[in-house]
Amino acid sequence: MKIMKYLKTLADIEYKSFHSKLMPTVAPNKILGIRTPVLRKFAKEFSKSSEAADFLNTLPHEYYEENNLHGMLIERLKDYNEVICRLDAFLPFIDNWATCDLISPKIFKKHTDELYFKIVEWISCDHTYTARHGIKTLMTFYLDEHFQKEHLELVTNKRSQEYYANMATAWYFATALAKQYESTLPYLENRRLDIWTHNKAIQKAIESYRVTNEQKNYLRKLKIK
Repeated sequence: MKIMKYLKTLADIEYKSFHSKLMPTVAPNKILGIRTPVLRKFAKEFSKSSEAADFLNTLPHEYYEENNLHGMLIERLKDYNEVICRLDAFLPFIDNWATCDLISPKIFKKHTDELYFKIVEWISCDHTYTARHGIKTLMTFYLDEHFQKEHLELVTNKRSQEYYANMATAWYFATALAKQYESTLPYLENRRLDIWTHNKAIQKAIESYRVTNEQKNYLRKLKIK
């Protein structure tokens, strides 16, 4: 495929060696080593070509960077319904946290009412990265003016044995503590999360500059030994 020949010219071997260590779920021989800004620049130009639609219709991909490019192309689509359709087709093929977390379509900001129902569906999915995408999307678009206390319950009720799903829950609660402290705190005080996720959420909140020192001191007391 012509696109693969070009992507291989963008590879950085040293970056590949470094980045491979961050993604244990992806085989090193499936990583080319293309830096994200370089790939995003290419995605911007490639999205204007007639080949982009063909690429989006081709699943599964072989390489990590192909998946990242796929996600970047979805982000650039202007039609909300097409974005959802493309995501539903693509999410089951995601096999790592980095590809999952880079997808954040701007069009979502204009469709928060209907998007929420899709988020509920994603979070309830057994596929680790579909659920993680749902939690990450909820965190990105619903912790400010669109925040509702029921969102905390939704994430709390997501139970998983998968590290990357639980890490997303911890990330969500740490961010919620930074943005919606009073509503979120009772979930830690009442130990509503499993022990690992509970402690990880506190750890990440303590590392955040958006949480006050007073809040951090109190959160430290809530850690489960």
